[in-house]
Amino acid sequence: MTKSSSGTVTSRASMTSTHARRGLDMPAGVAMTVFCVALGLQQVAIKAVAGDIPPLAQIVVRSLLAGILVLGIARWRGIRLADFRARLGAGVLVGLGFAGEFAFVAWGLNYTLASHMSVFLYTAPVFAALGLHLWVPGEQLVRSQWWGIGMAFLGMLIAMMPSASPDGGIGAILLGDFLGLLAGVSWAATTLMVRRSSLSEAPPLQTLTYQLLTAGVLLLPITMWLGDWQDVAFSGMAVASLSFQTLVISVGALLLWFALLRRYWASQLGVFSFLSPIFGVLFGAVLLDEPLSWNFVLGGVAILVGIVLVSRKA
Repeated sequence: MTKSSSGTVTSRASMTSTHARRGLDMPAGVAMTVFCVALGLQQVAIKAVAGDIPPLAQIVVRSLLAGILVLGIARWRGIRLADFRARLGAGVLVGLGFAGEFAFVAWGLNYTLASHMSVFLYTAPVFAALGLHLWVPGEQLVRSQWWGIGMAFLGMLIAMMPSASPDGGIGAILLGDFLGLLAGVSWAATTLMVRRSSLSEAPPLQTLTYQLLTAGVLLLPITMWLGDWQDVAFSGMAVASLSFQTLVISVGALLLWFALLRRYWASQLGVFSFLSPIFGVLFGAVLLDEPLSWNFVLGGVAILVGIVLVSRKA
């Protein structure tokens, strides 16, 4: 993956496939913590400039820009266009899941708080663990993980209980929370598709290129149909937010995620993912002055406990 010749890329991919994935170690823990801090800021970055650029339009801009950048890096690293064609079917499927994830995030942020979106989006490890249990050998759930799934779903019910809401009423908040949950399901489906397809051993640059360009191309006509480009204002804050989303989230953080997926058990990587909603809630409260209801805090804690149980082996 790091050499310029395509033959070396193929050789390294083949060598990686012969090595069994391993459990979490200190480097993985540090990498996941960095990943979680970055993604904890994601919903805040989108919500903060939603008045200048609609959330879905932000997703399109950052996906297309990052996709072109990652494709250029991939070609520089020696990944040929023939390599992209060879895994095109799997790549499009993964891209569909990715597009769904961020479409639900962008849609949901029109109704709910960034802190809520952070928690419901990161239910993904629970749904991923269920899919991995059913379809990926070696990643079956143990008793404590089943308890975690029960705890997480109980937390979802508590967190989504009707309560006082700031804008748009309870119905709007519940709709946004539900869309956040669908975003988590989509993220889990993407993880499962990567592990079940030939992309499991593909270079992270290749997988990320499929995701970003597919999402950008699919969502662009939707934003045009919705009229999201009519009142776009590229203010200084909007440009800064898009730059952060493009370079840090869509390129840096996602490349790190796929690199970790190639080396560690997907079900165990979630052991640190519970930090993302914690950071998301914290950043939402501090940077956006978002209120926190008692049931959301209680349900969020239950969800996080469930995610921790699901993401570790007994």
